[in-house]
Amino acid sequence: MKPILYLEGASGISGDMTVAALLDLGGSREKLDAVLASLRLEEFHYGVSRKCSCGIAGCDFDVILHDHHDHDHEHDHDHDHGHDHHEHDHGHPHDHGHGHHEQEQEHHEHVHPHEHRNLADVYAVIDRGEMSDRARELAKRIFRIIAEAESEAHGCPVEEVHFHEVGAVDSIVDIVAAAVLADDLGIEECVVTGLTEGSGFVRCQHGELPVPVPAVLNIARKYGIALRPSACRGELVTPTGIAIAAALRTRTALPELYTVEKVGIGLGKRDVGRANLLRAMLLREESAPEAIQVIECNIDDSTGETLGNAMELLLKAGARDVHFLPCFMKKNRPAWLLRVIADAAKVPCFEEILFRSTTTIGVRKYPVERTVMEREVVEVKLPFGTVRAKRCSFGGIVRRYPEYESVKQAAETAGLPFLEAWHAAEKALGEAEPSDV
Repeated sequence: MKPILYLEGASGISGDMTVAALLDLGGSREKLDAVLASLRLEEFHYGVSRKCSCGIAGCDFDVILHDHHDHDHEHDHDHDHGHDHHEHDHGHPHDHGHGHHEQEQEHHEHVHPHEHRNLADVYAVIDRGEMSDRARELAKRIFRIIAEAESEAHGCPVEEVHFHEVGAVDSIVDIVAAAVLADDLGIEECVVTGLTEGSGFVRCQHGELPVPVPAVLNIARKYGIALRPSACRGELVTPTGIAIAAALRTRTALPELYTVEKVGIGLGKRDVGRANLLRAMLLREESAPEAIQVIECNIDDSTGETLGNAMELLLKAGARDVHFLPCFMKKNRPAWLLRVIADAAKVPCFEEILFRSTTTIGVRKYPVERTVMEREVVEVKLPFGTVRAKRCSFGGIVRRYPEYESVKQAAETAGLPFLEAWHAAEKALGEAEPSDV
């Protein structure tokens, strides 16, 4: 079973924080370098370094545009965690990815880093990248989620949305990088229980917008992602970040029982007054004790035929087990305790069967936990044919049991007494090596 990705989101989420966290989890830097070089965008480089936020060490992913300081950036609301409006820290050496420098100059797309692009333009950039089909599909899905949210916010068709906030080179890099790394890590299951958001207003091309900004709010509503308010001023959840979370998420709650295999920490850029980081964890779901229900009633006025029929109906409906226990009721009346072991979801069905098929006027039910051995059906070859058996294991304990119906059928086909066939099956199972059955 592949591990489950958990995006904690206690300090919000942004594109660069997600990329950094996935790199910290072990996503391939070499694969990322190759894919970003193949996009053939205008020149940029990016740094991957180790830094700290409130004493917590993590990974920093920073896209640096070569004309970063030459232009007035008007879309900081998507980059409160990201690449705009922060001073580059030269105190920590960066491991720069210079994939584009190795390309011939004529292969670069000479577009202003923040020139508006529509969804088709963005898809064209993604399509020329050399990445897996799964990574390409994920990157496009993330952009589609943002486009639909912006379309709703601005009241225009999706095809006419221009990505002045998320279509710039740095954001294309963030989204493609997140898709490539998630694919490289083999992420198929992802838990996002909720994201912590800030408060106040942020400035963008359209002026000051309230936090959460419209695109974030639209994505949260459409994909059912819970937002937790905080006292932090400014934006903690960016459209890019929540779009990545929405595209990856397959679960809304953590497993009942799990172990943490690895933790990746992606650092944000702003000082928010507390640790500014995204924790991404790889979880291994563990088997919890199985929760089932016991339904029971006391019956002193039904015939044996009635009770036998009730058992057949209950088992046919999917009861785990049905049994009768002799008991004495009021006035020393001999009676039967009818007990049903069932999945919780099927309790209403079994209650109806009990009321319809017996004379009881009330049932009791209560939850129980059980621990079961792992079971699998195996086959054992005998001189008179092949029969099925159950192989049960728990820790180092292994047991094998012939299946009655299978042995009975084989005995009848071979013309043997049932007990002779049963003992032969038991002997073969007892002598078999664990790998043989």
